[in-house]
Amino acid sequence: MSSVPFARLLLSAAILTGVAACGGDTSTSTTTSTTTAETTAPAAAPEATAPAAVPATETAAAPATPAAGVTLASLTGDATKGEQVFGQCKTCHVVEKGVNRVGPSLWGVVGRKAGSIENFKYSPANKNSGFTWTDEQLFTYLEAPQKVIPGTYMAFAGLKKPQDRADVIAFLKTKA
Repeated sequence: MSSVPFARLLLSAAILTGVAACGGDTSTSTTTSTTTAETTAPAAAPEATAPAAVPATETAAAPATPAAGVTLASLTGDATKGEQVFGQCKTCHVVEKGVNRVGPSLWGVVGRKAGSIENFKYSPANKNSGFTWTDEQLFTYLEAPQKVIPGTYMAFAGLKKPQDRADVIAFLKTKA
């Protein structure tokens, strides 16, 4: 086994472990959806596979329609609440300028072209998405990142509550 695929496997396992630690929806622990494998598996790190890359000629899927017809325009984001919700993101992201972790810095993300931070290794899917992180694009992406950009390295399941997404976007807008 070459060291590059093995390193990628380890990185994927670390990301999945971080996502498991983050959870998707922290409002109640009794309603968080888990699979049988997640609840019966031993405490070992989850088996991971490297994310499928999107060929350079293929672009990411069009933004999904927000659930239940809720749009960002119909919500008022609260930056203080958004900072609390952003706590789930801190496993991989920070909002300090020029500081990257497993995920890129989210300083100035609103209005930034996807995949544009120098010296950060983005997935081909993200780098070639052609997206600019507008409020609306972030609102859709944060609901289900893998559905919006299939092949993204971001393994986070998403923020299912529209208000949580609106609040995180309000918080991110204060960091630029």
